[in-house]
Amino acid sequence: MSVGLRLVPPPIRLSDVPPPSFSHIARLSDDTGLLEHARNAVVRREHGYCVDDVGRGLLVASREPRPAPQVVALAERYLAFLTHAQAPSGAFRNRMGFDRRWTDEPGLGDWWGRALWGLGTAAARSTAPWIRREARVAFRLGTRQRSSWPRAMAYAGLGAAEILRSDPRDQDAAALLRDAAAAVGQPGHDPSWVWPEPLLTYANPTMAEVVIAAGDLLGDEPLLRAGLRMLAWLCREQDNDGHLSTVPVGGWRHGDPKHRFDQQPIEAAATADACATAAAITGDDRWDEPLFRSIAWFLGDNDTQTVMYDPLTGGCYDGLTADGPNVNQGAESTLALVSTLQHARTLATRSATRPSGGLA
Repeated sequence: MSVGLRLVPPPIRLSDVPPPSFSHIARLSDDTGLLEHARNAVVRREHGYCVDDVGRGLLVASREPRPAPQVVALAERYLAFLTHAQAPSGAFRNRMGFDRRWTDEPGLGDWWGRALWGLGTAAARSTAPWIRREARVAFRLGTRQRSSWPRAMAYAGLGAAEILRSDPRDQDAAALLRDAAAAVGQPGHDPSWVWPEPLLTYANPTMAEVVIAAGDLLGDEPLLRAGLRMLAWLCREQDNDGHLSTVPVGGWRHGDPKHRFDQQPIEAAATADACATAAAITGDDRWDEPLFRSIAWFLGDNDTQTVMYDPLTGGCYDGLTADGPNVNQGAESTLALVSTLQHARTLATRSATRPSGGLA
C-alpha cells in the first residue's frame, strides 16, 4: 500500500464528507475537452479523450446548482466536444487523440448513451441558457437512434428522464425512455436472483434506475415497482457486513461464489445515483442508508477500509484492489467521486431538516 494512504475505521458520518471539488477535473481538462487517464495525478496526454468521460463531465458540471464560473466554462467546453463528436445521424464518435484527430467512426455504444445522458442533464439543469439550448438540439438529434446495447440505452434513457422532468410534453424523450426501460427487461420471479440477466456486470444500478425513472415519469406503477425491486435486491447483494461492496470487474454470476476485486469507483457512484433517484421519487428515507453507504465507500468504509480519494488533488483513485487502491487518478473515477459528493451534499441538507438530525 502506498505511503500516505489513510485507514479510516467506521463509523463515518455525513459531517466527515468533503464538498464536491472540480480541482482535479480542471487539471485533466484543456481547451479541447477532458483527457481520459492520469498516472498518479498527472494527466497522460498520449491516451487522448473519449466521449464516455466528456459526457460524464458535462453531466456532473450541469448538476451543480450554483456553479462557479470555472465549472460553467468546463461544461461549455465539454458540450462543444460532444457536438463535434456527433454525426448528422445522431450517432457519436468516441475516441480522439491528443492531436485532435478522431480514431473511430460514429457508433451507438455506451458512449452514445453517456453523451445523451450528459446532454439531457445540461438541457434540463444548466444555469447557462446558451448551454441549455445547444444541449437540447444535440440531444434531440441523438434521439433519432437506438442502441442494441441495454446499458447504452439505460444511459440515454436517464438523459431522456432529465428532459421529461423539465418538460413532460417532450414526446421524443418519452419514447426514448420507454424504449430504454424495455431494453433493460423485467426482473425475474426467483427471489434469490431478481436480476433480468444471468450475470451482474457493470452499471447495474443504472439499469434499475432507468426502470424506476420510466415507471415514475411515464405513469407506469408496475414498472416503477419492478425497478425498485431490482434496486433493493442489488443493494442487498452489494452489502458486505454493513458496507458497500460493489460488483467488481468480472461480475457476479448466479450460483457462483462472489469475488470482491477489483472494484471501480463508477459502480459506487452508480449506486448513489440510483438510490438518490429512488429516494426522490418515493419520498422513502429508507433509501438514504444504501445511498450513504455509497458515499462512505469513498471515505474508507469498503472491503479494505481504505480512503479512495486524494484530498490534496481532489482526485479519486482508479480502482480498489485486494491490496488497496490503484493510485492513478483518471477522469472516470474522479467524476464518480464528484457525482457522489454532490449526492452527499443533498443528503446532508435533507437530513438536517429532520427532527432527529438524520445521518448528519
